[in-house]
Amino acid sequence: MNIRDIAKLAGVSVSTVSKIVNKKDASISNETRERVLKIVHEYNYTPYSSTINTATSTGSIGILISSNNYIDQSLIGIIEYAQEKGYSPIIFNSHGDHEQELKNITALCTKQVDGIIWEPVNESSLKKRNHIDAMDIPLILIGKMEGASSLLIPYEKLAYFLTKQLIENKHKKIACLVGDNENRASFISGYKQALFDQNLKFHDSMIIQSLDHKINDYIIEKHISGFVSVDFYKSIELYNLAFQSGLNTPKDYSILSICNDTTLGFKSYRDILSTVSISNKNFGEHVCKALIDLVTKDIEPTPYQEELTLNNSMSLGIPVENERPKILVVGSINMDTYLYSSSLPHNGSTNFLSNLSKRPGGKGLNQAIGSAKLGHQVRLIGCIGSDSDSNTMFQELKKNSVITEGLSRSNDTETGQAYIFVESSGDSMISILPGANAELSPSIIERNVDLFSDAKYCLVQTEIPIDAVEKTCILAKEKGLKIILKPSASKTISDSILARTNYLIPNEEELSTVCPAFETIVEKAEYLLTKGVENVIVTLGTRGCFLKNSTQEKFFPAADFSAVDSTGASDAFISALTAYLLRDYCLEKSIQIATYAAGFLVSRDGITTALVDRMTLESYIAKRNPQLLLKN
Repeated sequence: MNIRDIAKLAGVSVSTVSKIVNKKDASISNETRERVLKIVHEYNYTPYSSTINTATSTGSIGILISSNNYIDQSLIGIIEYAQEKGYSPIIFNSHGDHEQELKNITALCTKQVDGIIWEPVNESSLKKRNHIDAMDIPLILIGKMEGASSLLIPYEKLAYFLTKQLIENKHKKIACLVGDNENRASFISGYKQALFDQNLKFHDSMIIQSLDHKINDYIIEKHISGFVSVDFYKSIELYNLAFQSGLNTPKDYSILSICNDTTLGFKSYRDILSTVSISNKNFGEHVCKALIDLVTKDIEPTPYQEELTLNNSMSLGIPVENERPKILVVGSINMDTYLYSSSLPHNGSTNFLSNLSKRPGGKGLNQAIGSAKLGHQVRLIGCIGSDSDSNTMFQELKKNSVITEGLSRSNDTETGQAYIFVESSGDSMISILPGANAELSPSIIERNVDLFSDAKYCLVQTEIPIDAVEKTCILAKEKGLKIILKPSASKTISDSILARTNYLIPNEEELSTVCPAFETIVEKAEYLLTKGVENVIVTLGTRGCFLKNSTQEKFFPAADFSAVDSTGASDAFISALTAYLLRDYCLEKSIQIATYAAGFLVSRDGITTALVDRMTLESYIAKRNPQLLLKN
């Protein structure tokens, strides 16, 4: 701080400042004199300060902090190391105020400290560095400063390490928990870099600053499987919030966090949460050593390093959805309107209804929920509108734990509609208004290619555009998924689709549509095998089903249930067949179990509410045919 700086701050000439500090100010007003002297004292201005001998050690170092960031173990580390080496620390805190920061700098310069450790308020503070450089005082900067070399705890590397640990444990939906931590920018940068290096998607919504009970919904709905946290206290808050909803780590989610010296009193949480420990005190010691080395040996500082190891793996696990193969369903989503009457409508007659109800349906939705109820992780790709029915679909899928990130909304078309006539015998007929289902295109399938990963079976039906079916089969085969195709809505099936199909499951009418040139079921099934289909399973209603493949030709009887509504029986059959093939049951046993699942469905009203869960199904079978539940 020189005389020109004082004059500028006081708004007077250099000669006026000179007269006042040299007591030759008789001609200067008291107001001006008091203003100049106040600034002189605040900024520790010493006349002829340039003549001060800076070569003599004073045995003291200055510590300039800008906030409460370093009023912790870091400052203790600096002080203790300085005193151990025979230096007296002089500490100033600017509390984020630039004017106070300049006063603190000039005070230390006046005291001829041997070196200074400085945490600037921000990058603009670096303009004040000239006062330190003019006195040739060795300087160490701390904190993240753009365009300047500084020492800091490597939060970017810590975030990168934590994120990579989750990625290596098969996590793909990783959130970053930062709260209002002052190091969040660096931490977020390391987190994003780790995602980028592993080709994982990043979205701003995955940066979480505040927590409420909604976070539990994200965990339950599988939108987030793992968290990295810069703030140990936020990690504790998340743990307790999740625990209140019955969610536990690492079964339901994983969390990795940073903890430091200030969390030593939280031993119980340190024992159950996986963390990387950083020592603020060690960092302070490193900073002070770097300054003393610069003062005494002219050695430039080296970056501070932390050992990157987890203290335990108690809250690190593999996502539930990765612990077992998944089922991918691609298909239609409708709002089903049930129309009940004593007989089905026919030409020339007037039919009176006895009842009417509306429920979520569509073969895609039915098969997804049916598979989920039988204990599997299920993803659904489909199209819905932006109407109120679409919200009902989301709620129904959420309730049944189906992963819905593959759903697309149409702004121009309403959700598909199905009108189902049901007569008292349980027989039914269906008319469909495709709606948004017609917009399920190959590009939408391609956009959701990530959902094919880690899946083993792909269920697809032809109630959606046939080019979307073909694209689904192509991607499924490329990813190694087994394809189960339901040729619904009387569409012809191309040879390229048939050649990729592992299980084709038509009813008798659908079989005739696909193979019109043959008479018997056996002939039609044989024809399909020549086209590359591995297994043909024809559902026959109350007569059971027929299996034909290269080694088997067999009829299976239907389970003995009284029919109330046959709508959706094939969806229940396909869901159960897939569920038990996925559990490594042989094909014959899987078919037999599937006939029981279809029997439960037809004995109840509706579809999604009538689809059987695993416990009910296996308890029923255990009483009637326990050998069926024994694997091969």
